Amino acid sequence: MNLLFRTDASLTMGTGHVMRCIALAQTAQDAGGRAAFALAESTAGIRAKLAEESCDVVPISAEAGTELDSEQCITLARQQRADWIITDGYQFGDNYQRALKAAGFKVLFLDDYGHAAHYSADLVLNQNAQATESLYAVREPYSRLLLGTEYCLLRREFGPWRSWKREIAPVGSKVLVTMGGSDPDNVTESVITALQLLPDVEATIVIGGSNPHCDSLQRLASQGGQRFRLLQSVANMPELMAWADVAVSGAGSTCWEMCLLQLPMLLIDLADNQKPIAGALIRLGAAIHLGAGGDVTADQIAERVRNLLAAGTDRASLSKRCGQLVDGRGAERVLGELSRGEENGLR
Repeated sequence: MNLLFRTDASLTMGTGHVMRCIALAQTAQDAGGRAAFALAESTAGIRAKLAEESCDVVPISAEAGTELDSEQCITLARQQRADWIITDGYQFGDNYQRALKAAGFKVLFLDDYGHAAHYSADLVLNQNAQATESLYAVREPYSRLLLGTEYCLLRREFGPWRSWKREIAPVGSKVLVTMGGSDPDNVTESVITALQLLPDVEATIVIGGSNPHCDSLQRLASQGGQRFRLLQSVANMPELMAWADVAVSGAGSTCWEMCLLQLPMLLIDLADNQKPIAGALIRLGAAIHLGAGGDVTADQIAERVRNLLAAGTDRASLSKRCGQLVDGRGAERVLGELSRGEENGLR
């Protein structure tokens, strides 16, 4: 099966759209398929990651989401002999879907909050815990919905951890910090400053390849001595999540990775589109909300981290709820739906 992914990454929008598409691309490759990425915007870190994954990268010169963009995407899909076009990004709306379908392609549309006015894709995927059918009431009769965390797209490296079970220490000391691929507002700096107020804490701070603050964060982390380590563009994220007792994280798609590893989370929403994810996880008892990135202070972060590390029972409860949400087989389920679409002659 040949898949063409139309998505983007940048310092402002982050890298989450591309990274979850990579998870589906890996699953397709493991099944003998091919994956290409059509990008209007990207970062050096994303381009390196796609090269590492042996994914072809083809440029879109048009403004993202425009009619010209859809025309270029259709041309590329024909050149690539794509069986499916997968779109992921808030710049793609109802007209974009309609254009791809009118050109005769099967379309999988990744969505987070029902941002399009009308849905005409063959499959609409919302992998979030707050996904409901009511978000997609205005859709074509043939448009099928894949909703909820059973469809979470996790990358290949998380596969071996599907059966792993976390042991909860009565008192924790290890904190993982991850604010996404770019973190343009440098919330990571506030979190490091907060953890420096906790002398018994060990911290691993992970930043993405697109983070523009690497040098200043490295200097700040070095003030923690051997208790702190800052890592960029890591390939062993599951191991780091397994190592930690608690995570301080942005409320993006990495939340679903932490759910698989049953890691208690303290969440900071770094953008408006992360608020529904944080809200759903809090309602489900699977996370604690610290607030929005620009509002929460280092003192507030330090207090909440200290309290959670000291509360083994609370961490055990959060961990249990996390583990019930994600089983790590979402990408396989989505690929199965694409294969069924092939067999049923969708178009």
